[in-house]
Amino acid sequence: MHAGLKITTFAAALAATFGTAYGVGKGLDPVVEDSAAPPRHESHREASPSPGGGGGHAEHESQPAGGLQISERGYTLDLRTPQVTAGRATDLSFVIRDDSGRAVTAYQREHDKELHLIVASRDLVTYRHLHPTRAADGTWSIPVDLPRAGGYRVFADFTPASEPAENLTLGADLAASGAYEPQRLPAPDATTRADGYEVELDGALRPGRASELTLKVSRDGEPVTDLQPYLGAYGHLVALRSGDLAYLHVHPNGEPGDGATDPGPAVSFTATAPSGGTYRLFLDFKHDGKVHTAAFTVRAGTAGDGAPTAVPESSDAHEGSDSHEGSDSDASPDAREPSGAHGH
Repeated sequence: MHAGLKITTFAAALAATFGTAYGVGKGLDPVVEDSAAPPRHESHREASPSPGGGGGHAEHESQPAGGLQISERGYTLDLRTPQVTAGRATDLSFVIRDDSGRAVTAYQREHDKELHLIVASRDLVTYRHLHPTRAADGTWSIPVDLPRAGGYRVFADFTPASEPAENLTLGADLAASGAYEPQRLPAPDATTRADGYEVELDGALRPGRASELTLKVSRDGEPVTDLQPYLGAYGHLVALRSGDLAYLHVHPNGEPGDGATDPGPAVSFTATAPSGGTYRLFLDFKHDGKVHTAAFTVRAGTAGDGAPTAVPESSDAHEGSDSHEGSDSDASPDAREPSGAHGH
């Protein structure tokens, strides 16, 4: 057989093999997409109430998009568990190292936590917002159980105590072995359901331009007006860009007890997309002592564009309380903190 034909036949067989199963070899590392220069996006500062009442918009300044790099400003995310098995609980462990290679053991507490951990699948269907436990030697760990095989991205959102004004989001790739079935983003819809709640998204996400996003929570057709404080806010929003999973965390406008912010049904945020494209928004909110997650897909385009699209109820992209698998204070999703919370 001709040499070129042999190579072509082998390549086709190899592609067919990986099309039916997602296997992870012990000698292989997950693919990391950090080599390209990251796009830029708007960072956030804590919002403060405006003098005339109502939550004030966050102040924005340009900086590289978060989560695209494993190392930044002398700090590195050392993911010690780069591979897990889908459907099997595994202890995920990692260390944050400084520029001398030492494990960081002192952090600035933000929203009652030293570090916020996000785990999201590359297709943005599975989402976890976790709070691991830190050992004295600086090793962070938490059990995770990922439902699907495929590629995931792990984000560590933290502020070193030595640099209290410099928040960082570092990212690393995680692989889950098993039978791989790719998922599609859901069809457009401005409303989604999560754990029996209905959440409506109003507003457009625009590239390079701050805009307001308002999310309204209701249950059984009635507005929820008694949302509970969740790590110092009535809601927390994380945005991930489809493709490279650029990370954008947005703080809400206003906070509980400021004399201007109501406990629902609306929670508003000011956000700036780093570029045009498709994003997934994940809203965490707390009611009746439990944390719930509502997920939306939003297309950010030119000014005036960016109509929101939401996740249909049949998708597990908004896996409700499962998206909060554990923290340093709760043992299980159903036994989650009655008076506190563990999201960011």
